[in-house]
Amino acid sequence: MRHFGIRTRLTLLYGVLFLLGGTILLGLTYLLVKQNIHQRNSGSVSSLPAEIKVDLGQQQIRVNEFIKELQARQERIEQDTLDALITQGSIALGLVTVIGVGFGWLMAERALRPVGRITETARRVAGGNLHERIALRGPADEIKELADTFDSMLERLDQAFDGQRRFAANASHELRTPLTINRTLIEVALGRPSPPPELVQLGETLLAVNARHERLIDGLLTLVASEQALTVHDPVDLAEVARHVVGERPIEVALQPAPTVGDPVLLERVVQNLVDNALAYNVPDGQVWVSTGPTWVTVSNTGPVVPPYEIPGLFEPFRRLRSRTGSAHGTGLGLSIVRSVATAHGGSVDAGPRDGGGLTVTVTLPTRK
Repeated sequence: MRHFGIRTRLTLLYGVLFLLGGTILLGLTYLLVKQNIHQRNSGSVSSLPAEIKVDLGQQQIRVNEFIKELQARQERIEQDTLDALITQGSIALGLVTVIGVGFGWLMAERALRPVGRITETARRVAGGNLHERIALRGPADEIKELADTFDSMLERLDQAFDGQRRFAANASHELRTPLTINRTLIEVALGRPSPPPELVQLGETLLAVNARHERLIDGLLTLVASEQALTVHDPVDLAEVARHVVGERPIEVALQPAPTVGDPVLLERVVQNLVDNALAYNVPDGQVWVSTGPTWVTVSNTGPVVPPYEIPGLFEPFRRLRSRTGSAHGTGLGLSIVRSVATAHGGSVDAGPRDGGGLTVTVTLPTRK
């Protein structure tokens, strides 16, 4: 019973209750009919004299025996009537129960329709669209109360996430200005004639740190932008995007047309992050492969062995495997941005360890119609 859906369970419950009620009604009807027949035929031949004979010419009829025979025949008729009541009533009850179960199935579907609407909305919200609302109309019953409570929760979550995104965007913009000033001052200091070697080394170190912070802020801005609703729906071929990103780099490609629709800038950032991630976390003299198909783009490399249980954590912001080569040079946002952009475009990201070491990441997007 637990393995059935709620609609099936409700239908079975309706059927059992209907059958139980019909059985009780049929039993009561049987008892009442039987009692009524016995009351109507309460007379007996026991009060008659021991023997009554009637002479009809040459024939003599024993009245008592004749009446007893009539009474026995009447009792058989009564019993046949009661048996017919039980038999035909049971058949009718079975047919009506089947019809009632059918109507119960339809009524259960109608009663659970708002629950299905809540489920569909929750599924869309799980995909990242917190602007969805159920807005259920109807009587103020328990299901509408559930839907209104769910809408209220979504409203609070939407406001919380919007506040978080605004904070990240504002903080990133505010941090960009001092970083730009720092880079300019360092470059001016290094541009002076004959700077001391110590100054050159310090300046190069500061420029590297400054560049890493700028990449981090740029990644945060991209992550915030990718978590918002798409406003650009241009036709994009992932094969062309991959060809542009790969450029002249020593990467093996197998590019087939992969038409989709979305923001070209964000989709280019997806491929760029995948390629940069594959190159940064590769072994010396390793290989990188990029391929595209009708609905997907895949990037894999010959990097170190990645435990399968650690792969989901790679898509969390600022989560990196310390054992991976080059992990100190990344921002920890590359794969997070990939997943966020793919989700915003209605797609998905799958990652798995490659045989022999390395990681294979596949981004699947809706095809262009």
